[in-house]
Amino acid sequence: MPAPNPIDPSPIKLSTSELFIGFTKISLSGFGGVLPWARRTIVEQKQWITAAEFNAILGICQLVPGPNIVNLAVCVGSRFGGAKGALAAVMGLMLAPIGVVLLLAMLYDHFSYLESVQGMLRGISAVGVGLIAATGFKMLREELRYPRMLLVIVVTLFIATWLRLPLGWVVFIASPLALFIAWHKTKGIT
Repeated sequence: MPAPNPIDPSPIKLSTSELFIGFTKISLSGFGGVLPWARRTIVEQKQWITAAEFNAILGICQLVPGPNIVNLAVCVGSRFGGAKGALAAVMGLMLAPIGVVLLLAMLYDHFSYLESVQGMLRGISAVGVGLIAATGFKMLREELRYPRMLLVIVVTLFIATWLRLPLGWVVFIASPLALFIAWHKTKGIT
């Protein structure tokens, strides 16, 4: 399905079944973290929204309480299908993984003492880190189209990693700079 026309900001309509099936596929693709698969599906494959829209929605979703991916499902689902769309997206995102996790929990309960199982889990965690980093680099590439946003990224990384401030403080300090630069970007000020 094509992305919305930038001249006509009204969103395309998706049925609740399209949202449910789309988010079910995302959830079943993303063992260890579905954010990379969500971006790939929503932006690159289905083209429901643009990369810039995805980054903006994800930014908002990281600021509100709850898991980022569930917040993203609510935002995308409600954008294309209202409250029913939000519910369909969240149910698609959650139902299958809950069943898989319950099954894995039972298996882990029985076999966690095996060294080979512990080694597999360490390997899987490295894959998860790689997938999250890859998504971060894709999002970074989009933001670097506006070189001044690099300043926001550097400030945010400094505050979060060097100063080790909690998320609330990071947002409180970095947001005014990001909003100022974004405002200038929309006004075409260089």
